Amino acid sequence: MYIYLPIAEQPIHSLAILGVGSLIGFIMGLVGVGGGFLLTPIMMFLGIPSPVAVASVANQLVAPSISGVLSHWKKGNVDFKMGTVLLIGGVLGSSIGVILFNYLAKVGQLDLVIRASYVIFLSIIGSLMFVESMRLVLRKRKGKITRGKLHQHTWLHGLPFKTRFRKSKLYISILLPILIGLIVGVLAAIMGIGGGFIIVPAMIYLLGMPTSLVVGTSLFQIIFVAANTTILQASQNQTVDIVLATLLLLGSVVGVQIGSKFTNVLKGEHLRLILSTIIILVSLQILTDLITMPSDLFSVVIRK
Repeated sequence: MYIYLPIAEQPIHSLAILGVGSLIGFIMGLVGVGGGFLLTPIMMFLGIPSPVAVASVANQLVAPSISGVLSHWKKGNVDFKMGTVLLIGGVLGSSIGVILFNYLAKVGQLDLVIRASYVIFLSIIGSLMFVESMRLVLRKRKGKITRGKLHQHTWLHGLPFKTRFRKSKLYISILLPILIGLIVGVLAAIMGIGGGFIIVPAMIYLLGMPTSLVVGTSLFQIIFVAANTTILQASQNQTVDIVLATLLLLGSVVGVQIGSKFTNVLKGEHLRLILSTIIILVSLQILTDLITMPSDLFSVVIRK
């Protein structure tokens, strides 16, 4: 059944959107990412305008993130103190990101910046995670694995204002997670993401958090960053399509509950391997769209 999207100004098949939402929700619950890095490109592939795709996906991330957090909270896999520090930076960053979003839209470079940002960030992060995860899997198979920390201490860990995160068993500067949240917040507003594909590896490799806590804590901060982005996009740009967002969240809420049940079944390195593979595939698809010749060499835009 087709349904009309009032803000995107086009019809779309409702079952297709529900199916996409369910798949993204499953990935959210499984690996702790917001799913926006997949949803935004998919929406653009389906013909949804970039500004509407970014804003609507950010809105859709709120409900399944809440559902995922509740599921992980029951298992004791959420560090609320760390999540609160991360979201402080995230809310500030998303506010700055909306300002940049407006500027890029005015100069006509928004779509190019969104796609180029996906290619750059996804390819780098996906490749690094894939190599590290594959090495760990191979070492375990050969029986050469030794216990150790996933991260290396650098000058970042010597920053002032240190505090203790008892749940994660960390004693680090509060500035580091705030900085990570700030960067993720900016990207969340511009790219229509929850920032999970960046914040998950950052929490593992920079902060040194246990993998079991990363998923739930990541979803916790996504709730507030996505909500702030949605409010700002709706009030300043009027680009949130509530019909599209509703269809997506209906499917994703179901999917995230299913995905969360498999979190403790798979090992940490296998979860990271799955996530890195998905990230690389998405970046390759977006890169292909950027470098291939379009079917229509000319387009007409009617500006109001």
